[in-house]
Amino acid sequence: MPHTSRPRRRARPAADTTARFGFLTVGRAARILGVSPSTLRLWENVGLVVPERSDGRYRLYSPELLKVLKRIKYLRDVKQLNVPGIKQALGQPAVGRAARGATKNLGGKLRRLRRKCGLGVAEAARRAKISPGFVSAIERSQANASVATLLRLAAAYGTTVIDLFDLPRQPSRLVKPRERRVLQTESGVRMELLSTGTTMLESMLFHVAPGAGSDGAYSHQGEEFIYMLKGSLEIWLDELDCYVLNEGDSFWFESTLGHRWFNPSKQGAVLLWINTPPTF
Repeated sequence: MPHTSRPRRRARPAADTTARFGFLTVGRAARILGVSPSTLRLWENVGLVVPERSDGRYRLYSPELLKVLKRIKYLRDVKQLNVPGIKQALGQPAVGRAARGATKNLGGKLRRLRRKCGLGVAEAARRAKISPGFVSAIERSQANASVATLLRLAAAYGTTVIDLFDLPRQPSRLVKPRERRVLQTESGVRMELLSTGTTMLESMLFHVAPGAGSDGAYSHQGEEFIYMLKGSLEIWLDELDCYVLNEGDSFWFESTLGHRWFNPSKQGAVLLWINTPPTF
């Protein structure tokens, strides 16, 4: 029977208390593995792993994730596999041609938005609180832009994620399935726009692959509503409350709370996600 777990409260894992919670900082994890911290960040950017984040935005690596990292290092160094080969060995879904095309188009859209605002790469990175190299790599389709990164970049350009969709010139009250505008991240999150031209709400259908998610926390104005159509979704609010949503569950929260989410199960999740007002 579908159910919603009670919220679990967890203290904020500051950088100097990670050992107490069993987490490792990026520096400590890198030393254990014998790789550089930049290598761990690269593995994150290409979608191999998703570390936790402290309230101060520090990367945190759990013992379970450390095992995955050791496996990745073995596959790279001993088996001589590239990133797609490592993803396949880890059981991650392959990225299809359509997804690659969507990712490429996404980089071009972000570049046009940045230039329209008259911003250089360095200033855009400062506003979005990511590195200039990451911004440049996303625009050249050489790095994966997560949902959280898309929202931060859109906010830096004075717009919302909705503007990254190919919106129709004339909005329609009725949207057929074949007419839905789609935005897809390379990490396995597919967003289908269910309504266009609305001024008070955004409604989308999310498809979240196993292990995929927002890849970081974000916040904005408004309120949000989720209805789970299939699978499971784990969502954290301000890194304090954790909720596990299952098929049939409904859930709402204030958008001003820092929220991150991912699919913890081995099957894809499908959910109706509504934001009001349209600030995502």
